[in-house]
Amino acid sequence: MSAETRRAPLVGALVAEGVSFVGTRVSMIAIPWFVLSTTGSATQTGLVAAAEIAPLVLTKALGGPLLDRVGPRRVTLTCDLLSSVVVAAIPLLHHLDLLAFPTLLVLVAVAGALRGPGDAGKSAMSPEIARVGGWSLERVTGLAAAVERTSTMAGAALAGLLVASIGAANALYVDAASFLVSFVVFAVATTGLGRPVPAEDGADATSYATELRQGWDFLRTEPVLVAVCVMVAVTNLVDQAWSAVLAPVWAKDSGAGVAVLGTLFAVMSGASVVGALVAARWGERLPRFRTYVLAFLVAGAPRFVVMALDSPVWTVFVVVAVAGVASGFLNPILGAVILERIPAPLMGRVSSLNTAICWSLMPLGGILGGLAVTGLGLSPALLVAGTVYLVTTMAPARVPSFRAMDRAPAESAGAVTPAR
Repeated sequence: MSAETRRAPLVGALVAEGVSFVGTRVSMIAIPWFVLSTTGSATQTGLVAAAEIAPLVLTKALGGPLLDRVGPRRVTLTCDLLSSVVVAAIPLLHHLDLLAFPTLLVLVAVAGALRGPGDAGKSAMSPEIARVGGWSLERVTGLAAAVERTSTMAGAALAGLLVASIGAANALYVDAASFLVSFVVFAVATTGLGRPVPAEDGADATSYATELRQGWDFLRTEPVLVAVCVMVAVTNLVDQAWSAVLAPVWAKDSGAGVAVLGTLFAVMSGASVVGALVAARWGERLPRFRTYVLAFLVAGAPRFVVMALDSPVWTVFVVVAVAGVASGFLNPILGAVILERIPAPLMGRVSSLNTAICWSLMPLGGILGGLAVTGLGLSPALLVAGTVYLVTTMAPARVPSFRAMDRAPAESAGAVTPAR
């Protein structure tokens, strides 16, 4: 197999994810701004965010055995195709004056439910793509993080321009188109990969519930994975509150506007690309635990504090840019730690369950962010969020098992063989 052939699945997967992330970032800015500008309610804005994340988490948690049975590639392609239809329905119904708030909640929930197994399928294929290309997991997850941050930066900037020029509803057509492009690219690039897990010779068939339990039984016996899941779950909640409610309200109340908000997200994403590329190139040589601690100290609380203190916009941009560079180191490290500990036969169900737990508190992020702004005011809400972020990310430093992230398990790929 030539080098070009071996690299094709990785390149195609990265391109497909990049296009999809651009569209997703557009909707992440367009939908909250649409709700905030039409209702003026931070609480309703948070409800919309929760309506997307809750089913996303649920389908991630329950969809693991489906990935192993049907194959992650087939699941991903089906979800991308259906997502394009659901997302396009939002602006279409708005233009037909048929988009009541409950209807918006339903459509956003369906879109989230489709994203769950679709994203999990892409993640579950990462080890196979790495093996085919002859890459280390640190390098693959680092490149994936760099693509995610780059496309998120582009999507954030594009979202600000689109919302300001053609309106939030029309901007969602871009997200719908991105799912179609991702579908085509991923289908072509990953042909022959992502097949279902073959049944063991002579093994009895097992139920879907049994396979779900097998994933949970393995996950709960891995102290490093448990520590990562709990920590990331809380930080994702706070990040969701920041991106879905706190930052948009800051932009609106300060007079900065949606264009500045989009640019701010773009700067953070662009800066994180630098960190992700460095991690992809030299991540194998970095001490994982120390890098984790330093990166979270810089990437977490400072951006909340600088907004809470009503600092000049340029100061907010500087702090967010530095935070972005630090955050770029996190996904490559945590991604490699997680994937290298999951046995190949359990990859679909454990990786999707792990992601579901990490995302499990995100539905509360928008709601709690909206309630905090309404009940406390913007600045106190930002300070509380920053404090929670700092305590959560530094707490694992005192857990002995968490330091095991510096040591890869000797035989992760064959540790457990489930009955099928």
